[in-house]
Amino acid sequence: MISLQPAKGHLLVAEPSIIGDISFNRSVVLLADHGEQGSIGFILNKPLDYYLSDLIPEIEKEFEIYNGGPVEQDNLYFIHKAPELIPNSVEISEGIYWGGDFVEVSKLIQQGQITPAQIRFFLGYSGWDADQLNQELQASSWVIVENSYKKNIFVKSYNTFWKEKMLELGGEYMLWSNAPENPSYN
Repeated sequence: MISLQPAKGHLLVAEPSIIGDISFNRSVVLLADHGEQGSIGFILNKPLDYYLSDLIPEIEKEFEIYNGGPVEQDNLYFIHKAPELIPNSVEISEGIYWGGDFVEVSKLIQQGQITPAQIRFFLGYSGWDADQLNQELQASSWVIVENSYKKNIFVKSYNTFWKEKMLELGGEYMLWSNAPENPSYN
C-alpha cells in the first residue's frame, strides 16, 4: 500500500523484504529528483571505507564517502546545505541542495569553510527509469516517508537510520527493527 507519492525531498525506506541486495538492503534513500523521465536518489546510510582525500589527494581533509547507489559508481556526487557558498546548486527541498561547482567546493573545503556537517559525498547514485520506481513501490520494495529532518538529515547516524525508520513506521515494521541484517544469523 502506497501512502505518499514519490517526490523530490522524500525518503525511500527499504522494505525489510529487500534481502540480499547489497545496495538497497536496509537503505534510506533521499530522492533528489522525480519526474516523468524517472527518479534519482542517494543512499544516506551506506558509508564506504574511504574518504574524499583518498579519491582527490589535493583535498587533505577527511570527508566520508557514501555509496550513493548502483548507477555510475565511478562518479562522485554531493548534496549539501550551503547554496550561498556553492554556485550552480539545485534545490532538492527545504535547504538541501544537489551538486554545484566542484572546483569551488574543493577550495571551500581546503579553506575550512565547508564542514562534513554541511555536505555529503557519494560514489554513484540510485536511479529508476520512468515507471520503474512506481513498479517497485507496487511490489512493496519501498516505503515513502517525508524527510522530517529537513536540512539536518546529515547528522543522522547511518548505523541506526534504517532501524529508526522501522520503529517510526510502527506495526509489523517494529519487529523488523531488531532482526539481524542477515536472516541466517537468526
